[in-house]
Amino acid sequence: MKTRTPFDRHNLYISRRDKVVEIGSGHDPMYRSDVIVEKYINNNYHRCGDVKIYPHQQFVNADGEQLPFIDSQFDYAISNHVIEHAEHPDLFIRELTRVASRGYIESPSLIGEYLFPKKSHKWVILDIDGKLVFYEKALLGENYKHDYGGLFLNYLPYQSLPYKLLWYTEGALMLNRYEWKDGIDFLINPTDDFYRSFFTQPWSREMAEYLFPPRSLSHELKQTFVAIGHLIRGKMRQLSDKHNQLMTIEDYIKQANT
Repeated sequence: MKTRTPFDRHNLYISRRDKVVEIGSGHDPMYRSDVIVEKYINNNYHRCGDVKIYPHQQFVNADGEQLPFIDSQFDYAISNHVIEHAEHPDLFIRELTRVASRGYIESPSLIGEYLFPKKSHKWVILDIDGKLVFYEKALLGENYKHDYGGLFLNYLPYQSLPYKLLWYTEGALMLNRYEWKDGIDFLINPTDDFYRSFFTQPWSREMAEYLFPPRSLSHELKQTFVAIGHLIRGKMRQLSDKHNQLMTIEDYIKQANT
């Protein structure tokens, strides 16, 4: 079940003793992850760059829908912008919840997919009532012709403080950030008119308020100050970051063989 909506993957409830696996880390793995799983090593169709890894991490070449781990081998599983690519998200979720009791899933929301669509994304996803609701993108027709990912993913998050605050105060607008424990509630290609309408109809005021309930002024101010605090901590973390440099898979293999 869903436990909370973190600000981002640096705001997760992971303890020092937790053993962490990351599925599909691509070119930007979490330093905290102990084990990295990647399906495609030499093909960047599903990511923005070559696979990278930190020296302390273990690399496993495997499919997220068929993980080579025993049940409950890990305490925490991270999936950051991967599940929207999955051929069978139900199998992907089954494996996440099989190998770990807690975890974090992040993916573009429906609005996020409109703003920065990717051909490699098979699913559009919304977090509704604590469920991850998947709808096959092919069923929506040709609505994703222009990719604005360079602006909304690679420019504004690093150049605009107000835009960063939007991401943290209304994070679900463009991303699903789903921390879970003991299972994940989900639906795939729902036929129920209520859930289906969010993918197939223009949003009415009532639908928008259902996903983004009105908040009091005090709640808005609190959320804004908490978001600013998170931004400051993130900047301080970057300035004091003394982690080892990321390695390519080739360099990782060479190091492992020496």
